Amino acid sequence: MKLSQVKKLLTTVEGVSFELPDGTVVPEHFHVTEVGVVTKHFIDCGGTVRTEKKANFQLWDANDYEHRLKPQKLANIISLSERILGMEDLEIEVEYQGDTIGKYDLDFNGENFVLTAKQTACLANDKCGVPADKMKVAQTQAAASCTPGGGCC
Repeated sequence: MKLSQVKKLLTTVEGVSFELPDGTVVPEHFHVTEVGVVTKHFIDCGGTVRTEKKANFQLWDANDYEHRLKPQKLANIISLSERILGMEDLEIEVEYQGDTIGKYDLDFNGENFVLTAKQTACLANDKCGVPADKMKVAQTQAAASCTPGGGCC
C-alpha cells in the first residue's frame, strides 16, 4: 500500500487500528512513534547494485491504556513527514514489536489496516542458476534459511 492510499483512507475511517497477519489486533492504545523514509542501498547476489526506498511507520504498544490515535492525528504526522523529510508517495513498511522487531507490508480490509507478512526472494534469478520450478520451492520454504552451497544464490 502506498502512502497516498493511507492518506485517502484516513479521511474515511472513524479510528485507526492495525491487524497482525494472525488476525489479532494491535492493542488500541498503540503509538506511531516514527514516520519516515528508509533507504536501502545494496548489491544482490548477482552483483547488481540496487536502491530501495520505503515509507516507514513504527508502531509501539505503550502502557498508557487511555491513548487512542485518531485518523486526523496520523494524517498530520504524515503531512509533517512529507513536508520536512520530502517524503514521496512510497510503499509503506510497518515495524512492530513482537518477539523481535517485525517488518510488514500494509493492506486494508475495509475495517483495519492489515500488517501482511513480507517474504524474501532472489532478485537475480537469471544469475542464480536455480531452475524456476526449484526457485519457487526455495522461496516458499523458509527463505531465510539460505545456506552456502544450498542453491538459493
